[in-house]
Amino acid sequence: MIRFPAPLLLPLILLAGCTVPQTAAPVRSTGMAPVAVPYTSVGLERVLGQDAAGLTKLFGNPDADVREGAARKLQFQGSFCVLDAYLYPKDGSEPRVTYLDAREPDGSAIDRASCVAALTRRDGGR
Repeated sequence: MIRFPAPLLLPLILLAGCTVPQTAAPVRSTGMAPVAVPYTSVGLERVLGQDAAGLTKLFGNPDADVREGAARKLQFQGSFCVLDAYLYPKDGSEPRVTYLDAREPDGSAIDRASCVAALTRRDGGR
C-alpha cells in the first residue's frame, strides 16, 4: 500500500471534489454567466409521439427531411429557433417522434418547449 504524507492528502482530497460530471446539461451564454438549459419533456406533449403528418399539420412543411434507414429527421426553422424532430419506428409501425433537439439560429442552446411554441405560431403552423 502506498502511504502519502499527511500534508499531501488534504490537497488531494479537496481536488477530488472539484470534478465536473460529464453528463452536465448544455450551457447557454447570456453574455454574463453561463446558464444551464435543462432537458425535460414538459411542454413537448403535442410533439412527442407524433408522426410526420402530425408534425406537418402542427408546424407546416418541414424545411429539411432527412432519412437514414428506417429513421427520419424533420427540421423546422423559424426566426426564433430551429427544431429537429427525430422519428423512429417501433415494432414495424410508422415512425414517430421520440426525441427533439432545439437551438437558436446561431446554434446556441434554447429550451425545446419554447421553440415548439414559437414554431406553432409561424406561418403555416396551426
